[in-house]
Amino acid sequence: MSISKRFWISLILSLPMLANMLLMPFGWMLPGGAWTQLVLTTIIMVISAGPFVQSAWASFKKHHSNMDTLVAVGTATAYLYSIYAMVTNQAVFFESAAFVTTFVLLGQVFEERMRNNASNAVEKLVNLQAKHAEVYRDGQYVQLPIDEVVAGDLVRVKPGQKIPVDGVIVEGHSTVDESMVTGESMPVAKKTSDAVIGATINSDGTFVFKASKVGGDTMLAQIVELVKKAQNSHAPIQKLTDKVSDIFVPVVMMLAIATFLVWYVFLSASLAQALIFAVAVVVIACPCALGLATPTALMVGTGRGAKMGILIKNGEVLEAVNDVKTVVFDKTGTITVGQPRVTDVVGNQSRVLAVAAGLEESSEHPLATAILKRAQADQIEAGPVTDFHAIEGKGVEATVAGQHALVGNQKLAADLTVSPALQQQAADLQAAAKTVVYVGVDQEVIGLIAIQDEPKATSKQAIADLKARGLKTVMLTGDNERVAQAIANQVGIDEVIADVLPGDKADHVQALQADGKVAFVGDGINDAPALTVADVGIAMGSGTDVAIDAGGIVLVKNDLRDVDRALALSRKTFNRIKLNLFWAFIYNVLGIPVAAGVFFSIGLSLSPELAGLAMAFSSLSVVTSSVLLNKAKITSRPKLA
Repeated sequence: MSISKRFWISLILSLPMLANMLLMPFGWMLPGGAWTQLVLTTIIMVISAGPFVQSAWASFKKHHSNMDTLVAVGTATAYLYSIYAMVTNQAVFFESAAFVTTFVLLGQVFEERMRNNASNAVEKLVNLQAKHAEVYRDGQYVQLPIDEVVAGDLVRVKPGQKIPVDGVIVEGHSTVDESMVTGESMPVAKKTSDAVIGATINSDGTFVFKASKVGGDTMLAQIVELVKKAQNSHAPIQKLTDKVSDIFVPVVMMLAIATFLVWYVFLSASLAQALIFAVAVVVIACPCALGLATPTALMVGTGRGAKMGILIKNGEVLEAVNDVKTVVFDKTGTITVGQPRVTDVVGNQSRVLAVAAGLEESSEHPLATAILKRAQADQIEAGPVTDFHAIEGKGVEATVAGQHALVGNQKLAADLTVSPALQQQAADLQAAAKTVVYVGVDQEVIGLIAIQDEPKATSKQAIADLKARGLKTVMLTGDNERVAQAIANQVGIDEVIADVLPGDKADHVQALQADGKVAFVGDGINDAPALTVADVGIAMGSGTDVAIDAGGIVLVKNDLRDVDRALALSRKTFNRIKLNLFWAFIYNVLGIPVAAGVFFSIGLSLSPELAGLAMAFSSLSVVTSSVLLNKAKITSRPKLA
């Protein structure tokens, strides 16, 4: 039976006893007296309080105790004593058992509602998905349910329609509102070869795209799955809370027994009065608020992050972020646009590009794409290539027209003959923040290709935001020192570590961890080890699946400024967890002495039913504190000039 139904049953059956309490001074008595109270309370104990007793018994059999233990013991004590008192013609306290159950369930109803509100980010994301798609089948476009779309299908989207799945535009152009998935407020222009995201809205043009990811592979489905996992995860601080709760319950039971003995044996209180104090201690000490402190804040924080395009995968990330001292960035595709272009060709342009393009056709390096695009634009055809293979950290080599050809970086050039004139030109190009590719034939460099990858428009602001928080910024790249330093100077990076082989990035991150916790931001396959080794791995949403899997935080919008926002949101969420735990502990510390009758002589005491009400509102206050995270301001700094 749901918590809500149990609450309403308990409330309806408790109202006659409440009327009895309020009207008794005016001469009105509940028909049937104590027998009617017994029947009403018994129904409440069986239906509404029964699950508390079952949970407490299950924990007891495993030699543990939990929050339900205190509720079960408190209500059962009041109920059983009242049966004894009724048989011996003494005052009964059935209403205490009934009201405590009602108020505890009232608190749980509030908790359930607020937790549902806190986690509705997932439901909203799921509802974003289109229900149908216009797919090209058998020579015409037909409406199909979304689950019948397969990768490779051609899908047409008209103005105002939702894009059903992820894909790449093959015909037409438009602008797309991606705010519901990425949080980006401005519409994004889309043309042929551009990627589109399922659940975003086509604004003003008709286009056809080729489906690339469907079902559970779409970005929306992955976001939903990540948010679900994050909301069900635990921050390490939760383990401490669980240990405290495990010890706390037995301690409370001993305090309740001690309270009873002090009042009954040493202060000569009646059995009924001593029991009331003991039961009040048990009820008010129920650490429900303690158990809610972490999960509710985690749910709200990760849900808000999803709306902002920041996916926080688990609670461990939140705790790690709190102590980060250094943020390390990959360069290409992270700080820079990641779409380098050829700016200069030194030497015999046709021959240099022909050799380079021939070798780079088999390479997957980002610079290879830039060379191939330039060769295609200049209508230069590459010659036949054989015996191709990559040289790790240096470049590639192959046989072209019977000659041994090489294309690579400065490390590769160290093994070749380079004329003084080419050496000087290479130095000048590097000083201009350009990456120099050396093209060699038969152990001699015949030319240079200069390639430049501009910093993203938001990179300078993003670095400034992090430095304003007192964080050290580092660029970790396989590019040469001059190019890396030039980019670093443009965006304001504190330290540059250049000429790093792909397999060595993780080692450099570990070395930086000697000075404190490190966050690493990257997007490529070669960044995955560093993302995993770092205390906080932050993957760009445009990155490879491997990098996204390795990161603890994913930035869907690919906006580097979201690094600062992600750190700010994580810190606020973790600080809210600590605030919740503080108030939960303080509540118990202050409430137990009052319930135990320490201040009874000055007229300050708590009956079991009032203790139950106070405990319910304690839990409610913790959940409300967590929900207020939705209103917390995530620092937004003014743009740099």
